[in-house]
Amino acid sequence: MSDKIAPASDAGTSYPLLAAAAGQPPARRPVWFMRQAGRSLPEYRKVREGVGMLQSCFMPELVSEITLQPVRRHRTDAAILFSDIVVPLKAAGIDLDIVSGIGPVIEQPVRDAAAVAAMPSLDAEQVEPVAEAVRMLRTELPDGVALIGFAGAPFTLASYLVEGGPSRNHERTKALMYTDPTTWHALLDQLADIAITFLSVQANAGVQAFQLFDSWAGALSLADYREYVLPHSARVFAALRETGTALPGFHFGVGTGELLGAMGEAGADVVGVDWRVPLDEAARRVGPGKALQGNLDPAALASSWEMVEAQVRRVCADADAAVAAGATGHVFNLGHGVLPSTDPEVLTRVVELVHSL
Repeated sequence: MSDKIAPASDAGTSYPLLAAAAGQPPARRPVWFMRQAGRSLPEYRKVREGVGMLQSCFMPELVSEITLQPVRRHRTDAAILFSDIVVPLKAAGIDLDIVSGIGPVIEQPVRDAAAVAAMPSLDAEQVEPVAEAVRMLRTELPDGVALIGFAGAPFTLASYLVEGGPSRNHERTKALMYTDPTTWHALLDQLADIAITFLSVQANAGVQAFQLFDSWAGALSLADYREYVLPHSARVFAALRETGTALPGFHFGVGTGELLGAMGEAGADVVGVDWRVPLDEAARRVGPGKALQGNLDPAALASSWEMVEAQVRRVCADADAAVAAGATGHVFNLGHGVLPSTDPEVLTRVVELVHSL
């Protein structure tokens, strides 16, 4: 379904993203956009016509095509596997669907010890279509463009399961966490196992880095994050290191400015920062020895090009200050996903600008 992408003339066989993640000088400042990037592309909407979100995530050729589209158009330094954080839950047999305009909806929420005990585990064979897509992508991506896998972090997956879908306040999630910590930790243990299996399948198939999305961790206080979440996320990063793949790990959440130091402790090589905290301040919160990713406000892309350019230059200047403050490198990205209304041409110009800097 996909056409082979010609490599950038200066890409060679080096991977700027992998170099920056490892604390080595990249040939240029790497840039990519989080997994929602495809939603702004007309070619994405065309190939998704009549195909449900979850259905599309189990179609290797379609996954490959959608993953490649932002690379073709924008010439980013990485592609992130097209999928969804609830894919491994669906593959394991949990009854859920992604409802347009709402998000993941769980048919039978998990809210007590019996429901946790009844949860299925994930077998590698259940996500073989994802592995097949990864193998296809490694033959299609040009030299220098890294393939990033991903999974949802245990807390964010738990929030969907307990709430039954997206939530503004996460009240049921927190109620379970506070009132029955034994059941809570048992749930997150199982979800950590699922994330580990899902990421290991991707790693064995050929992804070159991975990102653990803790989309809703920003709903927590620092104390609660450390007690109820950090040990489980740390286990995911530790397990991926133990596989021997030595993949760079990225860790990202929204509204997690107060959690950045603890999120760095979970074991990632690169800590993602949303647009609310300047990168130089984020470097102080995370501490030395980690690279940073981010953090242009996605909404800024709707502004005039002069304003977008100024914002991109500011982010890069903040990142340079962050490196001076102890960060080991910088990967340019937005502070969250690309908004569907974003003009694709603006994204292309952002990539060109970052590379020119």
